[in-house]
Amino acid sequence: PGIVATVVLAISRAFGETIAVMMVCGNVADMPGSLFNPVYPLPALIANNYGEMMSMPDYESALMLAALILFVIIIAFNAISHAILHRLKQRIA
Repeated sequence: PGIVATVVLAISRAFGETIAVMMVCGNVADMPGSLFNPVYPLPALIANNYGEMMSMPDYESALMLAALILFVIIIAFNAISHAILHRLKQRIA
């Protein structure tokens, strides 16, 4: 039961973060001219176009590549944060 609850909470958190990102960034599929213009982040791209990917195989591949890129970015940030924490723990000890 604990594992199932954890999975459900993780999915709801991920969905909530996607919606928050879409609302904050503007959700406009256009190249921004400056840092203050609305953008179209990867979570919004995946969430908005997921229903359409079943009809087009190339579109499905493109969305899965976007998901993989997002996953690699998250793993890289996690690895960097773990390395920083490890160095800080070594300095303290």
